Amino acid sequence: MNQVIVDAALRSKLHDLSRPFDLCDEAGKVVAHVIPALNPDDWEPTSPPELSPEELRRRKESKKWYTSVEVLKHLESLP
Repeated sequence: MNQVIVDAALRSKLHDLSRPFDLCDEAGKVVAHVIPALNPDDWEPTSPPELSPEELRRRKESKKWYTSVEVLKHLESLP
């Protein structure tokens, strides 16, 4: 893959490469979609939300379960 060195001037024109953007030619035609590389150091790990003992008990005692097919069907029906 070819590389292009981005100096400070170009980086400022590209919003410091902090979000995705399109590169366009003089006529406004999109010639490339640019998605900046993610830096894992910019992210912090998260933990799942804590559930109360009552919620854990309610889930364990629940008689209603869904198959993978049912879940996928429901997700596909969402707008």
